[in-house]
Amino acid sequence: MTVQPAFKSTDPITLHPTIFIILGITGDLASRKLLPALLELFSKKLLPPQFSIVGFSRRSFSREEFRDLIREHLNVRPGQFREEDIKHFLDHMTYEQGLFNDPAAYTRLHLQLQSIDDRWGRCSNKIFHLSVPPNLYEGILTHLSNSRLTEPCDDKTGWTRILIEKPFGNDIHTARSLDKMLGKLFDEKQIFRIDHYLAKEALQNILAFRFSNPMFEPIWNKDHIDRIHIKLYESNGVGDRGEFYDSIGALKDVGQNHILAILTLIAMNDPGSLGADAIRKERAKILNNLKMIPPRKVRLDVVKGQYVGYTSEKGVKPLSTTETYFRIKAYISGSKWNGVPFYLESGKALAESKAEIDVYFKKVKKAHWNSSSNNFDVPNILTFRIQPDEGIKIKFNVKTPGYGFDVEPKTLKFKYSDVSSFHDAIPNDYERLLRDAFAGDQTLFASTEEIIASWKFITPILDNWSELPLVRYEKGTKEIG
Repeated sequence: MTVQPAFKSTDPITLHPTIFIILGITGDLASRKLLPALLELFSKKLLPPQFSIVGFSRRSFSREEFRDLIREHLNVRPGQFREEDIKHFLDHMTYEQGLFNDPAAYTRLHLQLQSIDDRWGRCSNKIFHLSVPPNLYEGILTHLSNSRLTEPCDDKTGWTRILIEKPFGNDIHTARSLDKMLGKLFDEKQIFRIDHYLAKEALQNILAFRFSNPMFEPIWNKDHIDRIHIKLYESNGVGDRGEFYDSIGALKDVGQNHILAILTLIAMNDPGSLGADAIRKERAKILNNLKMIPPRKVRLDVVKGQYVGYTSEKGVKPLSTTETYFRIKAYISGSKWNGVPFYLESGKALAESKAEIDVYFKKVKKAHWNSSSNNFDVPNILTFRIQPDEGIKIKFNVKTPGYGFDVEPKTLKFKYSDVSSFHDAIPNDYERLLRDAFAGDQTLFASTEEIIASWKFITPILDNWSELPLVRYEKGTKEIG
């Protein structure tokens, strides 16, 4: 298998006229992620020559009020973009006011899209992004279908795609229900489920590191690896997300998606090619092979915690037992990983913010060496740092200078920031995801099989969640339990 160094898609951006519709354009996600990413792509000439962005939301704006709002939401730093690019970008934007539950609003939206097609003189591609809370998905999807917005033009030209954000359901049952609805409206090739962690450059680099360096893949198994620890730590509390966070908790917020996505890249087999189907198939195999944790073992293999002061946060219920921390000891069935524990850990209000994976290799047998050095027991540790300070480091043992034969651990490091050509070329995760959506590359998007398999593993834990004691920890804690 030949792997490109940066593991980037080579699919070209479509040259066909394309309309990007943002349902919920006045919301937080659109302002923080979507609009800045689209502007970045526009400034780099990575959008189709003919494109339009249509915003849809309940608030009423004049054309100038809408432009002013979008300019404010772009949050452009001085000198970041040419003023001419910003102006031309705004020229590509229009707005349709309407309520998400009003069928007439979708009829007006349909007419607006048709007017753009008429102006261009051809049927355009359509990308719908649901930049709304998940509880609105079902209603919006139903109205999109009833208004025939999801159908291609009469001459069968112009594709339609839909982008939806995590969480994809609330458990295995709601995930299947959402998937069933999506399946009625779209083919799997049209559905792009966003888990932005999959688009992080340092996370993609795991595959390039594993499969383009033959020194590692032969020992990437239970015979040489002792355990793997995946960590997603945040030093901040819930902030202004209290009401939302209290309704889901850490396990649903990042466990079912981000953490398990990382696990698949660490544990998956060589996909044989860089095609989206091959890579997503191997990711799904890992999720399907995760061993379910039976009720009698939940107390042994799972820890849940809550930081002191959480119940005083704005929007949080005073007697809330929602977890802000979890740790799961997981196992993967099959000959490659049988018996190797994968520790999946995430929490808020911890000592530092970081996302990284530690791969612990088995210790050397000290009996083979005539030495009294205790450092022969220090394992080699390979660390993938996802954020901040993206990079890779490995801890290994070297001989201590002198007449004896003692050893001591040293660390070899690579950081993207140390190589300006690397660091400057790293695209924002949403920039990369939107580019791939335009190109039709689903590699960095979760498949139906992956979503269902991840919920199969998580749901039994949630079913026994209330049986677990809630560990209280102080803000700034380094280790829990």
